[in-house]
Amino acid sequence: MRPPSLLVIRLQHQQPKGGRRGIDINVLIPDIMTDLLAASGYYTAVNFLSQNEWFCSILTALIIILAFWLLSKLLTQYILAWVQDLARKNRLDFWAKIFEALRRPLQIFFFGLGFFIALSYLPIPVAWQGTISNLLRSLVILFIAWCLLRMADHMSQFPDEIKEKFNLDKILIPFMHNAIKFIIIALTIVIIAQEWDYNVNGFIAGLGLGGLAFALAAQNLLSNLFGGMVIVTEKPFSLGDWIKTPSVEGAVEEITFRSTRIRAFDQAYVTVPNSTLANEPITNYTRIGRRRLTFHLGLVYSTPIDKLETCVARIKNLLKEHPDIYEETIGVYFEKFGDSSLDLFVDCFIKTSLLSDFMFVRHDINLKIMEILAEEQVSLAFPSQSVYVEKMP
Repeated sequence: MRPPSLLVIRLQHQQPKGGRRGIDINVLIPDIMTDLLAASGYYTAVNFLSQNEWFCSILTALIIILAFWLLSKLLTQYILAWVQDLARKNRLDFWAKIFEALRRPLQIFFFGLGFFIALSYLPIPVAWQGTISNLLRSLVILFIAWCLLRMADHMSQFPDEIKEKFNLDKILIPFMHNAIKFIIIALTIVIIAQEWDYNVNGFIAGLGLGGLAFALAAQNLLSNLFGGMVIVTEKPFSLGDWIKTPSVEGAVEEITFRSTRIRAFDQAYVTVPNSTLANEPITNYTRIGRRRLTFHLGLVYSTPIDKLETCVARIKNLLKEHPDIYEETIGVYFEKFGDSSLDLFVDCFIKTSLLSDFMFVRHDINLKIMEILAEEQVSLAFPSQSVYVEKMP
């Protein structure tokens, strides 16, 4: 049935001068728009929605979710991206990394927020509303924790000026990064447990009662933890340093709560407990600034004295003229009479702490010393024994 027409037009003729009676005509004209709406099924849909509130609620919830999804896309892909590009143009790379860290959590958060708002328009039983409220609060807590964790990951890459200002060591930053992440995760678990009415105090009290058993079981873990703290505070080495201990030698790549990871010379990945490193002598070749080159040359006993003195003088001049040798550290001496040779002692320091550069300089010096000995016609001795038989049996 079509509703009555809404447009009524009154046509009124003015009374003519001849005194004839005027005519009032009320004309009911069908409303064209009403006819069109009725033909398109609009009134049928309105009657359906008024009789089926659940369908209207679902449609409203879907519209809200779609709106928040579009809002999250607008915020993260356009507004936040614009702010990030602006920070990079102003050479604020640190803040650009922070905005990059917040992009994904913000997108998920707005979508989840729209989902929970949409739930409020659905005919949900009253008994479930408390659970939904706890889920919403837990979502907010997880969002904050996620943002903090991603910011901690990006903040571990401090700019050089901040490292110099606060004297942050390269080995201290990853250790602090792991500690901060552990604290964030622990606090998140505790707060969410409280939101769900879990007795956290009872749990902590239970840990106190079982503290002795836990300490005995985790003795090695605690010793490694304190060993790591000793390494971080005393700083015997840093990331990238080449170290040598009785148990391992190589470049330090990472330090964690439990162990230190070292890349050995043969590219083996060695994991050493922190307690072991803390109780061992550590030689840090990176911090020495120079490397010592020392060796013996054994000349045959038949070498004349003048040849021996000439070799000593020429080797000393060779080291003085070498650009990678500290001149004040050079020492070349006829040290002793060996069992099968006349021993020359060569000692100096090379201007490098890198093993590869040290090996190259030593290689060059060895070749030039061989040239000197060849030019002076002096032979190197090797371990040998002479047996003299006085009388045959």
